[in-house]
Amino acid sequence: MIKAIIVDDEKNSREVISELVKECFDEIKIVAQTGDVKTSVEAIDKYQPNLLFLDIDLPDGTGFDILKKVDYANMKVVFITAHQEYAIKAIKFSAFDFILKPFNSGELIKTVRRVLDEQTAGNNALRFESILSNFGNSLPELKKIVLKTSDRIYLVNVKDIIRCEAENNYTNFYLANRTKIMVSKTIKTYETLLSEHEFLRVHQSHLVNLNFIQHFDKPDGGMLVLSDNSTIPVSHQKRGILLDYFSSLT
Repeated sequence: MIKAIIVDDEKNSREVISELVKECFDEIKIVAQTGDVKTSVEAIDKYQPNLLFLDIDLPDGTGFDILKKVDYANMKVVFITAHQEYAIKAIKFSAFDFILKPFNSGELIKTVRRVLDEQTAGNNALRFESILSNFGNSLPELKKIVLKTSDRIYLVNVKDIIRCEAENNYTNFYLANRTKIMVSKTIKTYETLLSEHEFLRVHQSHLVNLNFIQHFDKPDGGMLVLSDNSTIPVSHQKRGILLDYFSSLT
């Protein structure tokens, strides 16, 4: 039996989640429902849940304040949030699942099933380190991203990513320490996540960290040479954007 706790300061939200879980997941037992940081920490310490539905905004703090005070090593988390762009991006950076308010029952059920099926127990610490680092950062830019391969989870500093390269529905990450990591998500996913962190998709297959550019060879569409000596083609559509970026530095 999977023990679950629902943390949400809205009674109606707790009831919606509780009813859907009872109807659709015989293997889950809701052992507690709480609405603030203090009582949530007490309930988690008491029941040691396997699954936590965790609202981000609470009357006396945030869901992240709870995570800082409990043992989450063997606990899976589904975050609950309204349409808060920064919180959602922090969650995505750390490869956690989340559900949006107001709830869509179909999405909630799919999310819970996906979390239950996920095999991440041995790597939880890395993901929680990422989410706490990112959300605790007072700057608008996020610092760490979780990259999941078929057999490993990596916690990577965003500033150490030189470039990303598409390979069908996979993305290869090339890091400053010469590590290559292949993940089973499209480059479009990472373009969305990294575009605010000085990354530019200069070609259909290439997303580059602008901080690693060595020089730009301008003939034809143009070729970028990066600090790892890789050469990256620049599409005609992105050439103007890239030249504007160079102009802004002068």
